[in-house]
Amino acid sequence: MCGIVGAVSQRNIVPILLQGLQRLEYRGYDSCGVAVHQGGQLRRSRSTSRVAELDAMVLQDGIEGLVGIAHTRWATHGAPAVHNAHPHFSHGTGTDAKSAKAGRIALVHNGIIENHDELRAELKARGYEFTSQTDTEVIAHLIDSLYQGDLFDAVQSALPQLRGAYAIAVFCQEEPLRVVGAREGSPLVLGVGKGENFLASDAMALAGVTDQIVYLEEGDVVDLQQGKYWITGKADGGARVRIDRPVKTVHAHSGAAELGPYRHYMQKEIFEQPRAIADTLEGIEGITPDLFGDDAAKVFSQIDKVLILACGTSSYSGMTAKYWLESIAKIPCQVEIASEYRYRDSVPDPKTLVVTISQSGETADTLAALKHARAQGMAQTLTICNVSTSAMVRECKLSFITHAGAEIGVASTKAFSTQLVALFLLTLVLAKQRGHLPETGEAAALRNLRHLPAAVQSVLALEPQIIAWAELFTPKQNALFLGRGRHYPIALEGALKLKEISYIHAEAYPAGELKHGPLALVDAAMPVVTIAPNDQLLEKLKSNMQEVRARGGELFVFADADTRIENEPGVHVIRMPEHYGALSPILHVVPLQLLAYHTACARGTDVDKPRNLAKSVTVE
Repeated sequence: MCGIVGAVSQRNIVPILLQGLQRLEYRGYDSCGVAVHQGGQLRRSRSTSRVAELDAMVLQDGIEGLVGIAHTRWATHGAPAVHNAHPHFSHGTGTDAKSAKAGRIALVHNGIIENHDELRAELKARGYEFTSQTDTEVIAHLIDSLYQGDLFDAVQSALPQLRGAYAIAVFCQEEPLRVVGAREGSPLVLGVGKGENFLASDAMALAGVTDQIVYLEEGDVVDLQQGKYWITGKADGGARVRIDRPVKTVHAHSGAAELGPYRHYMQKEIFEQPRAIADTLEGIEGITPDLFGDDAAKVFSQIDKVLILACGTSSYSGMTAKYWLESIAKIPCQVEIASEYRYRDSVPDPKTLVVTISQSGETADTLAALKHARAQGMAQTLTICNVSTSAMVRECKLSFITHAGAEIGVASTKAFSTQLVALFLLTLVLAKQRGHLPETGEAAALRNLRHLPAAVQSVLALEPQIIAWAELFTPKQNALFLGRGRHYPIALEGALKLKEISYIHAEAYPAGELKHGPLALVDAAMPVVTIAPNDQLLEKLKSNMQEVRARGGELFVFADADTRIENEPGVHVIRMPEHYGALSPILHVVPLQLLAYHTACARGTDVDKPRNLAKSVTVE
């Protein structure tokens, strides 16, 4: 959500800024802009179209410079409109505005400033004019009001007055070769080059420009100039001190590769799942605690329950893991929506393993929930994440890095399946440590995991049949998804995928809940997607399916081969290649991803960038 790129160089940095924005497009945005120091003035171009259109505008306007910032915005305060797009300039005319010049300060911002209303009122009283509805413009005016010839000092003076989350990049008309950045609650990285330095919200934005990356920590302020930079951080007592952060060599994915034969990144990423699962399992020869870190054995010996914190798709992987952890490892597990957890009274237990799940490792709600859990005295923390350099990994004692690779499509696919693999490994490790996984069980589990990529590949071969189903879904406005047991979270994920990218309203229920309300919705116009593995709940599920048929509902069933569920009028069946026991949820989610994808294609939506959504949710 939102992207920042900034640079100080000895060359025209506009192409670098725009290339960085293009690499951040996958995060989602509804406007974009770029600003530079040119001819002694600040110049900018802003657009509510795509970065490609901004690129054409910049060329037409002749914008170039050695210093600049750029941004992709996902609207929070104020509608998606040019006057709300970043970068924002300070602008004041009143006598109390400290002789502010129009366009003296240029600034971009990720995050939310919670006290923007009161700051806005104060700044208006001092003569500042506001041209947008954003909270961001407040920061530009505030820095301007504190500016006394040194931008770094002005930014450091402004930050204590801000309440909320932010990552900012700012430069000043009066200091033409300087950019200042700061972060609190939103990610920001420094890229170190030769005679040039960069800022970005994601190292991916700097791929091909520099691989020397400094991950800024909470409260850091960084001063970038052509051949040097320095960072200050908060010391005890609130004073700011000069600090050193390690420079890491990061080989970021540049644009997550080419589409190749695929129509969309989402389709490509669905078909990359066998490879992603194999990469995540690479090198695993046994079920040992050190899969999760050097201290994992000690940490795991000190816990007697698990708390999973996650949002969206990641929360559904956590819900699936709850079934595994309690049935296989025999350990109590609680799953909490991260955005809700820290705002309710809960009962902390220091013997709890707090597990966070996040594709990006920067999800604001999950990070905040993690910090809340730690503040409650729960110090044993583990993250399952797809980005090894993310804030989540740095914040947790233990980690497991999935190897899904960069995921560009907003609707998560391969990140979800690799999260499930990681959570199943965690289940096995805890089961073994607690004496619930005999050697024969460990060997069987490893065999099944190693066969999983091939099993997923067999499911992908069902695509032609699923395309035929998608044509039937195209005119629908609503859909129900049903699952039982550990497949109920998979039904939730299937419904989420369909609503995210096709804009068909979809809900998921445990199949046994049909008669407790949802059955009232069932009629001939309501497709009911059913996950039917051959497990101990199959006969119960068949009864639920009969309830749907008795009300004229149309069933679309993903059934294991030996379930004896047959095609008949009103019942469409696609047979899964094989039953996969405890790992069945990983197989059953794949056809649901394909159904959502091909339905969205048939409806003509923007599959990779669905409306109103962002890939990485870095604001609350």
